[in-house]
Amino acid sequence: MSLLTMGCARNEVDSEELAGRLAEGGFELVGDGEDTDLVVVNTCGFVEQAKKDSIDTLLAASDTGAKVVAVGCLAERYGEQLAADLPEADAVLGFDHYPDMAARLKEILGGHAVPSHTPSDRRLLLPISPVDRPAAASDVTVPGHAWGPASRVVRRRLDDAPVAPLKLASGCDRRCSFCAIPSFRGSFVSRSPADVLSEARWLAEQGVRELYLVSENSTSYGKDLGDPTVLDTLLPALAEVPGIDRVRLSYLQPAETRPALLAAIAGTAGVADYFDLSFQHASGAVLRRMRRFGDRESFLGLCEQIRALSPEAGIRTNVIVGFPGETEDDLVELEQFLIGARLDAVGVFGYSDEDGTEAVGLDGHLDAAEVVARVQRISSLVDELTSQRAEDRIGTEVVVLVEDSGDGEMGDGALAEGEVGLATGRAAHQAPEVDGECVFTEVGEVTVGEMWRCRVVASEGVDLVVEALEPLARVAG
Repeated sequence: MSLLTMGCARNEVDSEELAGRLAEGGFELVGDGEDTDLVVVNTCGFVEQAKKDSIDTLLAASDTGAKVVAVGCLAERYGEQLAADLPEADAVLGFDHYPDMAARLKEILGGHAVPSHTPSDRRLLLPISPVDRPAAASDVTVPGHAWGPASRVVRRRLDDAPVAPLKLASGCDRRCSFCAIPSFRGSFVSRSPADVLSEARWLAEQGVRELYLVSENSTSYGKDLGDPTVLDTLLPALAEVPGIDRVRLSYLQPAETRPALLAAIAGTAGVADYFDLSFQHASGAVLRRMRRFGDRESFLGLCEQIRALSPEAGIRTNVIVGFPGETEDDLVELEQFLIGARLDAVGVFGYSDEDGTEAVGLDGHLDAAEVVARVQRISSLVDELTSQRAEDRIGTEVVVLVEDSGDGEMGDGALAEGEVGLATGRAAHQAPEVDGECVFTEVGEVTVGEMWRCRVVASEGVDLVVEALEPLARVAG
């Protein structure tokens, strides 16, 4: 069978947990493109383009003649509706099917029909009060949380990359008016620190050098464990895991980001000075309609706090433009924030209605063409600002994790269009896939999985061109 993953790093963890369960159930996984009688697609259901990509992948898999099964967020969110609209899928299975997935897939291969998932609001499966959840959580399937004792590792790596995502938590208790994620991912549930550390040690044994900590809202970690500050001590503990050289924390809510957490990130050796802050906008009026907190002044203040602790820290965010009721003044407010914040990377998204969200019913919806125009306007500004930020790093030193050893030549040290073959990796301010990369100026010096001290000699957009100075020894195991 083949297992394809769409969407975010959280889905990557879920897929590796499924891979472990299926291997235990007797399935042999083959790579994408290899002949197989069954394709499982771990779908994404976040925004319209992600849904389309997932459906296109399901259709392409069906064209191979294999049995096709949809799992993941799109399947959980739409279930029976997706099955009715997409007869090419042989089954649409939800999160509650995960513990018995091997048995369900064997039924499908045997020609038996497996009833499609019936969607429900997963927030209703756990108590409203976070501190009441641990006792009930064992009765609810939460993908990516099925870590077992060392004798039963419920995860199988699907690649040999030197970086791996590691789940801190799942779900979200926030009620952002544009977001449907809590309804199908459920209420916020932290994993125990012991489980997180155990899985981190296992990943290190698999050759991982960087842990990428993921969740829907990492700043809420521990609130259901009775200690909302536990992340301050967990980060140093993860950084001390033998074999792990770098720990990266993702998805921080500005309204929940505490000074002590900032200090733990910036002041702990082995933890990347990297701040993935979900600002979404900078106009106070728009943020209130989004049911979020903050404004330009408070967000700039947060950036100043971070740079006071670590001047070279990486800060990235996502923003939504064209939200219902957004005015020209609101857009200018966002532009002024972006100019003042000097962010390293910014994802720009145009607003679109999401089924079941409060924003669908808000007044002031903008014409689709106007939303596109605003995305282009902000994207152009972001491209200019993030390029300037990358240029500011020329002459500085960075530590790069090599992820592709390359085999070509660059020549003059510039990033030419279509240039291939040079080794690439990421510095501390660059997360996987989303924040650009470092490209080495020479060939044949570096190996995948090595950490190198480098000097930045040029930039192209958000990418940096680096000169290798010396390899750094792996943290002793």
